[in-house]
Amino acid sequence: MNRWLAATASGALLVTAAGTAAHAAPPPVPDGLRPVQVRQSLLGTHTWYQQLYHGLPVLGGFFATHTDSATGEVTVQDGRLEVRGLASETPGVAADHARASVAGRTGGQAARSELVVVPGAPAKLAWVVVTRTGHGSVRTVLDAGNGAQLEEKNLVKEASGTGTVFAPNPVAALQNENLTDRDDADYPALRAAYTTVTLDHLDGRGTTLQGSYANNISDGAVRSARRTFAYNRSQPGFEQVMGYYSITSAQEYLHTLGFGDVNNEPQDYSTTGLSDDNSFYDPDTDGITFGTGGVDDAEDEEVIWHEYGHAIQDDQVPGFGEAIEAGSIGEGFGDYWAFTMSQATSPDTRRTPLACIADWDSTAYTDDTPHCLRRVDGTKMYPADLEGEVHADGEIWSRALFDVNTALGRTRANRVIIEAHFGFDPNTTMPAAARQTVKTAKALYGQAAADKVRAAFHARGIL
Repeated sequence: MNRWLAATASGALLVTAAGTAAHAAPPPVPDGLRPVQVRQSLLGTHTWYQQLYHGLPVLGGFFATHTDSATGEVTVQDGRLEVRGLASETPGVAADHARASVAGRTGGQAARSELVVVPGAPAKLAWVVVTRTGHGSVRTVLDAGNGAQLEEKNLVKEASGTGTVFAPNPVAALQNENLTDRDDADYPALRAAYTTVTLDHLDGRGTTLQGSYANNISDGAVRSARRTFAYNRSQPGFEQVMGYYSITSAQEYLHTLGFGDVNNEPQDYSTTGLSDDNSFYDPDTDGITFGTGGVDDAEDEEVIWHEYGHAIQDDQVPGFGEAIEAGSIGEGFGDYWAFTMSQATSPDTRRTPLACIADWDSTAYTDDTPHCLRRVDGTKMYPADLEGEVHADGEIWSRALFDVNTALGRTRANRVIIEAHFGFDPNTTMPAAARQTVKTAKALYGQAAADKVRAAFHARGIL
């Protein structure tokens, strides 16, 4: 006979079933939910749902089940929110009016709108309008009764800077901190940094940089009938090739770790359209845009890998990173992902340490050497050093992951870190995410590994 524990109002609980996993029935899913996605991981199956109220999505409301493949145990994350006192389910403001008012104010183009319920007591009926702007997608929540703005947020997940990369970038490859951008010039000191690579997984039917894991949507996308894409950094095609190669190599690495269902799709990216010295991942379009200010961002693999880190987490946990601490975890993981991808090929020296992220890109905006956008071996502590800014606070999380990497080794650490994401709450805190990571380490590699992971988080004050 199965025995399921009752769900709590929020957070996670363990639901256990008597007998073997083969005979265990799943817990009943509550009414008022719409399936969003199912993902397979090393340890189990992860199913996410959108909370509904009379058929309307509840803004921020979610529910998830995580089924352990070995034991059949099910962990439930119940993020359903209270809806009480909703005055009307009929909007007083038409969808077209809501879209037009938001587009006119943001200067963008309204892409979609949806009628939702904003939870609370009393709850409100609202329009969610997403507009496309030159700096990413903007989500605006309008009161559907009177059109008043309730909330507005730029959806992009940004990296503070731009990057250039070869393998992974000229500064690291040549161990030379004196290199500079020189307005995209292909000057002699850089030429030894170029390397010829194989572009795997290209779409065999076409002649562009489109493939199983990366999809180039840049303006003026380069083409080659023979699929030979040979450019130098003074030519726009170089950044497009860098984007394709770096994104594809990251997905290939995930497969070697055993993850065949983590952002396992063509990732849209563009190296045009943003003149800022910045780049971002936009979860609404599921696309990455690389800026061209300073050193072109897509010349630095570590910038590309940072942004792809956001795409990884967004695929594993829908809507991840809304709250400040969750967003900080996202930025910290992006920096860590850039670091660990570079581990495969880059030397670690005092002159250009591996812990220094985007050391080519950052030559455009830093004076000290080594040039770094950020480092993953910093000394910040939780919660004393929290600033409320995701990139700064992310340095706490990236250092903890850096220490996990040192303690377990690259492969084991990355299996633990990626697998743990499946159990993260979209608005998780650092302590909650750390506990999930420790739990995952124990499940994959035993108590000794879990103790090492716990020690890494404890050293940062997180646990």
